[in-house]
Amino acid sequence: MKPTLPLLLDSDFPALRRRPLTALQVNLGYRCNQSCLHCHVNAGPKRKEQMSRKTIESVLAFLDRSTVQVLDLTGGAPELNPHFRWLVSQARIRGVQVMDRCNLTILSEPGQEDLAEFLAGNQVEVVASLPCYLEENVNGQRGDGVFERSISGLRRLNALGYGAEGLPLNLVYNPLGAYLPPAQCALEADYRKHLGEAYGVVFTRLLTLANMPIQRFGSTLLSKGEFHDYMKLLKASHRDENLAAVMCRELISVDWQGKVYDCDFNQMLKLPLAGAPAGGLHLDQLDPHGLEGRGIRVADHCYGCTAGQGSSCGGALNA
Repeated sequence: MKPTLPLLLDSDFPALRRRPLTALQVNLGYRCNQSCLHCHVNAGPKRKEQMSRKTIESVLAFLDRSTVQVLDLTGGAPELNPHFRWLVSQARIRGVQVMDRCNLTILSEPGQEDLAEFLAGNQVEVVASLPCYLEENVNGQRGDGVFERSISGLRRLNALGYGAEGLPLNLVYNPLGAYLPPAQCALEADYRKHLGEAYGVVFTRLLTLANMPIQRFGSTLLSKGEFHDYMKLLKASHRDENLAAVMCRELISVDWQGKVYDCDFNQMLKLPLAGAPAGGLHLDQLDPHGLEGRGIRVADHCYGCTAGQGSSCGGALNA
């Protein structure tokens, strides 16, 4: 895989500073039952990295000494971590909101037959990847049969009260190529119409995310000779007003080993939390009350969050 970090470090991206910490995004491991083209984690079935029980105990200890309100669980497929359900249960006991970034097909994997019921029983917010509402496009990006399994997963979640009766079910759209997402509101209307009429599926919100020029997607851009044109598009589309809402100002990212980063994308580029020693900083060493006002490590990939309507783990910044 071709690295993109050397092409991103010499950057003129505006300086950013932190606000009070409200969210902890934890990557439970890079193993996944899918291998998606746009994946900035380079996740897949052959990845072995996964967070240990000991490190998960560090996550819970951090929640206990912080004012974090949201635990955002990601991967890979976070549900494949053998301690996923224990972590969710412990976080909910503490009154922390839990988000599960779910690829939907995990709900039909062997050993996960009761996963949907577990999520509903713990009132976990589901953020579900569905890069298009058309079968051909989804299967082209994610593999044959993925769309059908995704629709099956959505119907199962709907039957448990997700999307219509108070349990939040947000869908995530990623472009299929080197271009920016369309307007989030208009695309959400298209999703609602098609999924509702064709499959009887309902959901809470659609979140549009720009593809990041790193890891698998970045390497693909380099192989196709499209990397520099995509970076030109991101920079030309930058809007200063999006800087106020980027996710890294109130969130920190934790990798499977417990090391901390300013965001999930920096984690994948191995760029430690701003101000951390060269070898990185472990969550056990981090003072959650000493982050406000600190600088954030930036590079050219950050333009992916501020281009056009903006992009974050919560969707468009100015929808």
